[in-house]
Amino acid sequence: MSDKRYSVIYADPPWDYKGQTQITKGGASSGGALSHYGTMTLDKLKKLDVKSLCEKDCILFMWSSSPHLDQAIELMKAWGFQWATVAFVWDKQKVNPGFYTMSQVELCLVGKCGKIPRPRGSRNVRQFLSEMRGNHSAKPAEIRNRIELMFPEQTKLEMFARNTSSGWDCWGNEVDSTAAIEMSE
Repeated sequence: MSDKRYSVIYADPPWDYKGQTQITKGGASSGGALSHYGTMTLDKLKKLDVKSLCEKDCILFMWSSSPHLDQAIELMKAWGFQWATVAFVWDKQKVNPGFYTMSQVELCLVGKCGKIPRPRGSRNVRQFLSEMRGNHSAKPAEIRNRIELMFPEQTKLEMFARNTSSGWDCWGNEVDSTAAIEMSE
């Protein structure tokens, strides 16, 4: 476990869909999360000691698919954050089948531990982003850029990262281990 503390944490948890796959218009399976990466149950995610990585004043930006919204807020609280609002709404410009409506957006939630970290940067960052989705579960780099505008001087950690990014410490299965921090349950 790292001794470093962060004022900004950006997380894209590998939500467990219980083996559920997505079905295409033609009826074939387009795969699910498990066919792309290892997932974690809510209980396992809750056991991660994220609180020990936080500065006294810390903000969390956390992605949630719509079916996991209640779990995302529960996880945020388990990690020691108070639910605040929806930080970003990403229009993926393509739809996925859903049980109730066609799914086209993903939410990035925000929670805080203590107060909003200071000094603050830009306060006119837009919530909505319309950008074509890429590889399965990959998030638009523009969201990370917007967070940097809002909090340009803070220490930053990206959890469940897929690659490294300048100015961020990164932790995740897909990140080069020499550039990643260690985190244990």
